[in-house]
Amino acid sequence: MDPLARAEAEEAAAALVEAPETEAPVAEEPGEEPGPVTQAAIDLAAGARYTATGKRKTAVARVILKPGSGEYTINGRPLDAHFPRPTLQRNIRQPLETVGYDSRMDVMATLHGGGVSAQAGALRHGISRALIDADPNLRSELKRRGFLTRDPRVKERKKAGLKKARKRPQFSKR
Repeated sequence: MDPLARAEAEEAAAALVEAPETEAPVAEEPGEEPGPVTQAAIDLAAGARYTATGKRKTAVARVILKPGSGEYTINGRPLDAHFPRPTLQRNIRQPLETVGYDSRMDVMATLHGGGVSAQAGALRHGISRALIDADPNLRSELKRRGFLTRDPRVKERKKAGLKKARKRPQFSKR
């Protein structure tokens, strides 16, 4: 590095150290989601109903969104009765919290097939699709957060001559 460039670099570094910061940058925690990013203009008329279907593995969720107080009813039971694990509940609530409608929309859903985690993923997918039905402007934000992506991972089929999809029979030398 030539001496002139080095002197300029040192002056720039000294200016940065001496300059008082007018506004400290706000660092967000990586796992922390900020509040609602967008305020959706969803019709909250008493008769409004938004329906959609969500899928994950073999689980299927038929979702109905309607104006209300933020209650979740899954197969006739409240959310915490059907999904006792807080991580799954948080996962399910993400789409409505993202758009700021977590306390103004009720979710009614019928779920069948799959396991507990797959059902939670299907429900989240269905809620996101119903929100798009309610307000198409939300699509970009929900897609950016990955709520609209149908997870394509499903169980691989068993192949002939194998014990499972990839497991081979035990090898016997003699």
